[in-house]
Amino acid sequence: MRTTHGLIAAAVLAAGTLGVTVPTASSAPGAGAAPGAAPAGSTAADAVAALVSSRFDRGSAAGDLRVVDTMVDPDGTSHVRMERSYAGLPVMGGDLVVHQAADDTLTGVSQTLGSALSVPTTATVQADRARTSVLSSALSRTVDGLRTTADAAPRLVVDARSADPRLAWEVTTLGRQDDGTPSRVLSYVDARTGTVLRSVQQIHTADGEGRSLYNGTVPISIAPRSGGGYTLTDVAHGNAATTDMGNKQDSSTCGIFGSCTNGTAFTSADTVYGNGATSSRESAAVDAHYGGAETFDYYKQVLGRNGIFGNGRGAPSRVHYGTNYVNAFWDGTKMTYGDGDGASYGPLVSLDVAGHEMSHGVTENTANLTYSGESGGLNEATSDIFGSMVEFYSNTASDPGDYFIGEQFDKARGQGLRRMDDPKLDGKSQSCYDSTTKNIDVHYSSGVGNHFYYLLAEGSGTKTIGGRQHTSPTCDGSTVTGIGRAKAQQIWFRALTRYFTSGTTYAQARTATLSAAGDLYGASSAERAAVAQAWTAVAVK
Repeated sequence: MRTTHGLIAAAVLAAGTLGVTVPTASSAPGAGAAPGAAPAGSTAADAVAALVSSRFDRGSAAGDLRVVDTMVDPDGTSHVRMERSYAGLPVMGGDLVVHQAADDTLTGVSQTLGSALSVPTTATVQADRARTSVLSSALSRTVDGLRTTADAAPRLVVDARSADPRLAWEVTTLGRQDDGTPSRVLSYVDARTGTVLRSVQQIHTADGEGRSLYNGTVPISIAPRSGGGYTLTDVAHGNAATTDMGNKQDSSTCGIFGSCTNGTAFTSADTVYGNGATSSRESAAVDAHYGGAETFDYYKQVLGRNGIFGNGRGAPSRVHYGTNYVNAFWDGTKMTYGDGDGASYGPLVSLDVAGHEMSHGVTENTANLTYSGESGGLNEATSDIFGSMVEFYSNTASDPGDYFIGEQFDKARGQGLRRMDDPKLDGKSQSCYDSTTKNIDVHYSSGVGNHFYYLLAEGSGTKTIGGRQHTSPTCDGSTVTGIGRAKAQQIWFRALTRYFTSGTTYAQARTATLSAAGDLYGASSAERAAVAQAWTAVAVK
């Protein structure tokens, strides 16, 4: 699960206008290009042309837009994701998705930028002063060894993540978080005043205390070695390798210099790995390896995405990271798991953790939800949602699907870190949206999205799921009837990949999921009505 030990919320995200027109035509669930559809290149060019000639252009010309992804549905509907520049400068929060019907008619635009930019492009504060501002900010009190490096020089950008876009310096700092997790933070400094506007942690970690091992005896994919024996490399899932960190940690500079170790390969003379207990270092590796494979299969078989990156390439896993390290993290390329403290918490390698961490990678490579404010809560909720769905997909006897997050690793209580049926029961999360949601830790603001998803899939009231009692109240006292996980997960995934952008808020997520439900099941469908009811039930209106 993604946490931000030491994250400084220097600025609060302001809600923009999503600008989505809900399509009136429906299409069947699923992904893929329509028969006879135009090539992706022409689709992208059409989308750029349609945008710049529409009222949604926000003042951008064709040369200000860079297409980063093109998706075409079976009915020919297209969704083209773009990044925006202004006077040659990258615009943070300027990303958007253009939606077109099969005949190239513009049907809507998903974006959080509320109006055309008008920002001075000459910095009066120089890069060195911007560095100094960050190094002397509150960030220095929460990150050990905070420093910048010559290899990551500040760059000038337009920071449009607030209601008042600014010319800003993006400053990269390194260090180490309180629990030993590496720190890589992007801070944005007003290039006219020197004020630190906001800081966002780039190392995505689990906020839990640990994970226990057991998935029982499971099939795993391994690779033969040239000299005999085998390595723990998943040839069936993009050659993702699981390696042993030997209880060492990354240096705080390795992320910049590209020198982070991948650990040591797990080799075996035979095809059997682990013994089902921590007495074998291979056992935790088996859980991580299996979790990675199950998550890959879930995305491919259920959601039609070919792995985290969408290209079939596997994501490596590293286990036995640090000593008494009760965390796990995704760093943009790989998963890393600690061993826990051995008392209250076991190794952080359970199915929902693997699904959660890998889902951060999917989010990063699609909507790229910024990891702060309401978009950060939606980022965490997305990982909790799909981590739980991986559990249901895998359906192992020792870890049946439920809506408790991390219950397998919690040796002391067996309750885990969070729960989706009524998130507030963990003592920190929010079950209902209010004006403070944007200001709290993203792991706890995620409760609003988690609660919405549970109500959409399962409904309100009490039921037993995976052998555990779940009780879900609503914030307005209403009764909600769920539409089932199969439909709910398709709606959330479509919203993530087609409609969410980096700054999506909860109100905009409501609009996005309504659009997704309308696309999949029809504008007048019971499923779309259920989405509206579930959001209202968690006070997102």
